[in-house]
Amino acid sequence: MFYDFAKRFIDIIGSFLALILCFPLIAIFAVLIKLTSSGPIFYRPTRVGKNGRLFKMLKFRSMHMYRIRGKTVHARQYLENNPKLKKQYQENSFKLTNDPRVTPIGKILRRFSIDELPQLVNVLKGDMSLVGPRAYQPDELKHQQTVYPQTKKFAKLILVARPGASGPWQVSGRSHINFDKRAQMDAVYVKRRSIVYDLWIIAKTPFSMIIGTGAV
Repeated sequence: MFYDFAKRFIDIIGSFLALILCFPLIAIFAVLIKLTSSGPIFYRPTRVGKNGRLFKMLKFRSMHMYRIRGKTVHARQYLENNPKLKKQYQENSFKLTNDPRVTPIGKILRRFSIDELPQLVNVLKGDMSLVGPRAYQPDELKHQQTVYPQTKKFAKLILVARPGASGPWQVSGRSHINFDKRAQMDAVYVKRRSIVYDLWIIAKTPFSMIIGTGAV
């Protein structure tokens, strides 16, 4: 259909141009991450994509690496081994305010969503779109549907579309919005999606990044 063809065309051209324009910023923060904390520059968490297919999302690493039982692990594994922190994380819609795992540079990255810029590579590959529903973690999607059973109908609709580097949630408050409302927003987006609506979200995204509302 026309929408799918036009959307993919915009994704390819838009992500390619954005990578070129943002390359100096990407290069600067890649160096800063490497100089200020030990560990890799990038982080590749698993996310749920279109039709439930799992993929590796590319992000700047914004958290410390930890030593657990003699092995160096990412902050994600540290969370899994810290029951108190994990409980707080799950109860707060899979977000932590003043997260102790975040590095000083990571706070800047997350405050202005710079950690998300590498996702443009996922857009080029076709794992994601420039605009779409939020890319959910597999365990987050499962856990939150248990907490908010009314969102199961939203989740089915959300997985019809490719997740987006930006979307209605990202430009409307981010972490200030709980999972049930976020899932509903994403489902509404899938129902009403159009090229005009996508372009409106794309135009609004840079402003949302600058003001950083809801970032954690």
